[in-house]
Amino acid sequence: MKSVLRSGVIKHSAWLMALAISCVASLAQAQSFPNKPVKLVVTYPPGGSSDLMARIMGQKLSEHWGQPVIIESRPGAAGSIGMEYAARQPADGYTFVVGNLGPAAVNPLITKVPYSMEKDFIPVSLTATGPNILVVPAASPYKTLADLLADAKAKPGVLNFGTSGAGSMAHLGGELIMRQAGVKMIGVPYKGGGLAVNDLIAGQINMMVSDALPVSQHIKTGRLRALAITSAKRSPMSPDIPTFAEAGLPGLVAVNWWGVYLPTGTSKAIVESYHDALVKIMANPDLKDRFAGLGVEAQASTQDEFKAFLAAEHAKYSKLIADNNIKAD
Repeated sequence: MKSVLRSGVIKHSAWLMALAISCVASLAQAQSFPNKPVKLVVTYPPGGSSDLMARIMGQKLSEHWGQPVIIESRPGAAGSIGMEYAARQPADGYTFVVGNLGPAAVNPLITKVPYSMEKDFIPVSLTATGPNILVVPAASPYKTLADLLADAKAKPGVLNFGTSGAGSMAHLGGELIMRQAGVKMIGVPYKGGGLAVNDLIAGQINMMVSDALPVSQHIKTGRLRALAITSAKRSPMSPDIPTFAEAGLPGLVAVNWWGVYLPTGTSKAIVESYHDALVKIMANPDLKDRFAGLGVEAQASTQDEFKAFLAAEHAKYSKLIADNNIKAD
C-alpha cells in the first residue's frame, strides 16, 4: 500500500512539475514576444477600408513591439480565402488576421466555408466599428427616409437598391429596411461597391446602403444625398445625418465591424499580450484620427465583450438570412 501511495505521490509531483515548467515556458514566451516579424493577414484587396486600417494598425503595433508587422493580402471569395489561410497558420502568435462582418459572420451563413470561426479562431478584441449610410442621387425626389418609404409602399417591387453581392452589407442593409418598413424593393447586385456608387450617382439605381468611405466625399460635394445612418446614435463624423430611429425606423442598427483573431491553440499568455497591445494602440490619438478619416471609430474591447458582440451579430443576421433565403452568388 505504501509503495502504491508513494507511486501516486511521485506521479502527482511529476505532473505538477510539468505544469509548472509549462507555465514558466509560456510566460517566458509571452515576455519575449515578439522577437521576429509578425504577419497581419488582410482578407480584402489593397486600397479598401480593411487594408488601410490594417496598415495603420500594423504601423502602431510595430512601434509598440519593436518588430516589423508585415501586411499579407489574401483577398478573394468575399474574405473567405484570407480567413482560411489565417486559420491554417502556426498558433505561435506570429500570424494574426483582422476579420470583419463578411468572412467572420455572414459568409458561414450563406455558403460553405473551409474554416470554422468557433473552432479555428480565438477572438481577441473588437478594433473598429463603422456605420452605413442610406444614400440617394442628388436629383432624387426623396428628401427624407419618410419620402422614400412612402413611395416604396405605393409602388411595391418598383424601387431598387444597389448591392455589392449577396450577403454584402449593402444587400443586408436593404433587406433590413424592407423588413422594418414592410416594403418590397429590388436588390441590384454589382461586382463591387464602387461600381454601384457610380451607377447611383448617375441615377441608374434609386438608393444604396453604403459604408461611409465610398460615399462621404460625394455627400460633401452634393452628388449624393444622405437620408439616414445605421448607427445607434449620430456619428461624430457625420453629425448632420439622422439615425434610422430618428428618421422613422426604430431598431434598425447595422454597423460594419472589424476585430483581431488568432489561430486556435495560441497560448493564453500571447493572447493576453496581443490584447494589451491592442488596448494601447487603439487609444492612440493619431490612429483614432486616421481611422476617423476612413469613416470608422477605433476601439478595443475585452475578449468577453467581443464574444458577446459576435453572438448578437450572429443572431441578427442568421435570422435575416434564413427568413429571406439568402445564398451566396
